[in-house]
Amino acid sequence: MKKTNIKAFILGAFAAVTLTACTDGYLGFNTNPYEVTGEEMKRDGYLVRSALTGMQGWVIPTDVNCNQFTESLVGGPFSGYLAESNQGFGNRFSNFNQSNSWNRVFYKDIIPNIYSNLTQLKAVTDDEVFLSVGNIIKVAAIMRVTDTYGPIPYTKLGADGSLTAPLDAQQTVYKAMVQELDDAVKALLPHITESFTATADKVYEGNVAKWIKLANSYKLRLGMRAVYADPTWAQQVCETAVAPANGGVLESNADNAAIGGITNNPFRVVMYEYNGGDARIGADIICFMNGYNDPRRAAMFSKSTFTDASITNNYYGIRIGTDPIPSDKAHCYSNMVITSTSPIMWMTSAEVQLLMAEGALRGWNMGGTAADLYAKGVTLSFEQWGVSGADAYLADDTSLPQLYVDPLGTYSYNGVQPTITVAFDQSADFETNLERIVTQKYIAMFPNGNEAWAEFRRTGYPRLMPVAVNKNVNQVPQGEFARRLWYPQEEYKDNGQNVAAAIADLTPQADLMSSRMWWDCNPRTK
Repeated sequence: MKKTNIKAFILGAFAAVTLTACTDGYLGFNTNPYEVTGEEMKRDGYLVRSALTGMQGWVIPTDVNCNQFTESLVGGPFSGYLAESNQGFGNRFSNFNQSNSWNRVFYKDIIPNIYSNLTQLKAVTDDEVFLSVGNIIKVAAIMRVTDTYGPIPYTKLGADGSLTAPLDAQQTVYKAMVQELDDAVKALLPHITESFTATADKVYEGNVAKWIKLANSYKLRLGMRAVYADPTWAQQVCETAVAPANGGVLESNADNAAIGGITNNPFRVVMYEYNGGDARIGADIICFMNGYNDPRRAAMFSKSTFTDASITNNYYGIRIGTDPIPSDKAHCYSNMVITSTSPIMWMTSAEVQLLMAEGALRGWNMGGTAADLYAKGVTLSFEQWGVSGADAYLADDTSLPQLYVDPLGTYSYNGVQPTITVAFDQSADFETNLERIVTQKYIAMFPNGNEAWAEFRRTGYPRLMPVAVNKNVNQVPQGEFARRLWYPQEEYKDNGQNVAAAIADLTPQADLMSSRMWWDCNPRTK
């Protein structure tokens, strides 16, 4: 371990991270350094544990307030997974009229907190295992940020996470991330049979082999995201990601990446405790699962609790982008089945196998056929949720997603019904089977709404309903979808010249929610 002035470093790091909005009490920097000596902290790896677990807490935030903004209010609604059930939310993402205090969180909180912890890690150890795991965590967290805004500070970002650095084009960010994952895997492979201190790792309890699989799985996700922007590079990235010689990818539910040891799951707090629940399940995902008579519903959602005798309680979601519904009515829609101790899922083997199914559909070497990988992904999802019936579900070639009927009669949707079925069809055209694969991946990734939103933007699938009420047609034209968030207002004040230069990487070159980032260029979605 590198020698350093531990007391000074902790105090400096504390000063840096407390400038952000959602960090109070989480990162552990406010621990009194006089309670133990520096040598004692070195001996038990306290600072390494603090840094690694601190970083893990900002991938999908364990801080309740930050989690609410990034998951329940951004990714949840934009994916159709969740919708607001607090009538006091008059300005919100799903109506495209959010305030800056909401809009800033992904950018202004995640990046500094990841880098402050990574800086601590680099200051107290030169162990290649710890540093490699730290870099994998960094990519896992910051990929979500670039997928939300587009160009971001990355390759030129200072060690302290200061956001005044130039913003990289998103293509540059993606290629840097793939290289960092490659470097991490290369460093970890000689240690593949080893483990490090379990208390320093809330995801895999120090299992190096599983971190290698996760790194390759994130690489697969990065490569597939770029398939319409740079198809040759995307294929090369994805094929090397799944190559067995490189350590493999997530392939069983034992490999799933999730933060364990949770005592106050933020999804549970937001869905049940904040004001009686600030969010409920979105109508989109329930319409797909109702139409397919999906056995996973009971494991994922509660039934509605309407007291009106004219409504038969069942699985009902709220359509995204409604006008505020009175909370007592909104709280009657279906909710998430989740406990205070449920782990926070980052990535599942089901998602990975379905990514591989798409690769195989494109003719890439994924180690199996599209049909077999598709079936494996769906089956793994059923196993993850602890339900049976995957074989019968996979054989269903007639059931279709429902059109949304609002039990309160206000926001029903009379648009075009999706016509995609579950059963894989070898004779179907490419686009039909792609829609089938992505639709099942959409169901399997719940509640990771930000990833579902990214896949919807990339592919146009699954076919989501437009928002019910658009309150900002200047940001998003009527009938269209949010493609990104605009940059925080503070960035124009503190880093305005660099932000202005970065906007040139968007299409059109304007800081709008409807502008498209580098990878969002599928001709079918335009």
